[in-house]
Amino acid sequence: MELKNKKVLVVGSGISGIAATKILGTNNARVTLLDGNTKLNKETVLKQIPEDIKADVIIGELTKDEMEAFDAVVLSPGVPTDLPFVNELRDMGKPILGEIELAYLFEKGSVVAITGTNGKTTTTALTGQILKAYNEKTFVVGNIGLPYTSMVLETSKDSFTVAEVSSFQLETVDTFKPKVSAILNLSPDHLNRHHTMEAYVQAKMNVTKNQTAEDTCVLNYEDETLREFGKTLDCKVVYFSSERELENGMYYKDEVIYHAINGVSETICNVNDLKVLGKHNFENVMAAVAMAMAMGVDQETIYRAITSFVAVEHRIEYVDEINGVKYYNDSKGTNPDAAIKGIQAMNRKTVLIGGGYNKDSTYDEWIQAFDGKVTYLILLGQTKELIAECAKKNGFTNIIFVDTLKEAVEKAASLANPGESVLLSPACASWGMFKNYEERGDQFKEFVMDMKK
Repeated sequence: MELKNKKVLVVGSGISGIAATKILGTNNARVTLLDGNTKLNKETVLKQIPEDIKADVIIGELTKDEMEAFDAVVLSPGVPTDLPFVNELRDMGKPILGEIELAYLFEKGSVVAITGTNGKTTTTALTGQILKAYNEKTFVVGNIGLPYTSMVLETSKDSFTVAEVSSFQLETVDTFKPKVSAILNLSPDHLNRHHTMEAYVQAKMNVTKNQTAEDTCVLNYEDETLREFGKTLDCKVVYFSSERELENGMYYKDEVIYHAINGVSETICNVNDLKVLGKHNFENVMAAVAMAMAMGVDQETIYRAITSFVAVEHRIEYVDEINGVKYYNDSKGTNPDAAIKGIQAMNRKTVLIGGGYNKDSTYDEWIQAFDGKVTYLILLGQTKELIAECAKKNGFTNIIFVDTLKEAVEKAASLANPGESVLLSPACASWGMFKNYEERGDQFKEFVMDMKK
């Protein structure tokens, strides 16, 4: 799509919206930035846009005449694609682009795209680390923190872009075509946005939408939906498994990660050589190695990169040991399935801090995963009563309500015995109490470190 001299509406004035405005303005599109939050100040938003970029700003709603004037629409990832005014623009025949699709229009190199319910950030960071060791011209973008649109103009024919892509971003892809893609796993998440599990799964699967025989998709063999999905793809499919030996693909057995081709297996590494904990992280490593191999990276470079990789911030991140108690920050455990991985990674009795924003999740499997390991469950946020009710239904009654994260940390410290752990793994989003899961995790670490003063 040619956007030069076209009138383009960018919806959302957050980091992605500003980055989209910049790339469009740089390429001589006529940009209008819209944000429906009437509490925002127009001048404040304008100050976020670089001075050399000409853009209008509208706070509030668009009139029908204003809608008619646009040639295309770019939605920030947090903007639902089924909002009434978005549907109205679509009905007018306006092309609706997401941030990933917009950036891809300017991509010059090869793209590796990673999605899934859990493990995206760790796998993206690790894949980026491997590829950077192989090719200095590697960019790591997307939900991991750097908008794709903010750096795509720096790409070149020989560069690699490693992108963490969410279901929100994949809803609006059209021409986006990664050389290598991965879907790590699928479990219920963001159903308040997608409404049905089927719609959520379909959005994830869009990462393979344009892949052909020359491309590769990496899938989790232990996810039945993905195992069957792999049979329908035109591209090359590489599976990984943490539960069984595969004749072809990556698998984990007896503390070793293997790569198999036609039944012949070679060792990638012993997991004791890794600096990350838990079977879910071994799955992330297998996915990253499979993607790196598909991009042509040699095994020696892969081994050096995966054995030097440390856990991503906010994902089962070790904070400190105080009075014999180890503290872990798993603020990125924003849904029950991710939080289950946090519990499974603990190798000692644990005081667990959970609760937050309600994403219409169910918590039974999370509670059941406590498996005698969790001594107390400290709950805060919008979901605390809902989770407590679920816990009691599943036979867990050591529940404590608190109002703030600071109070939660102090209470956990008083309950944990030497040789035990305190884990922040909320199973819920951070919205309502914090700007994002990063702020929640940072505050947790701050409160923990305050106890040493």
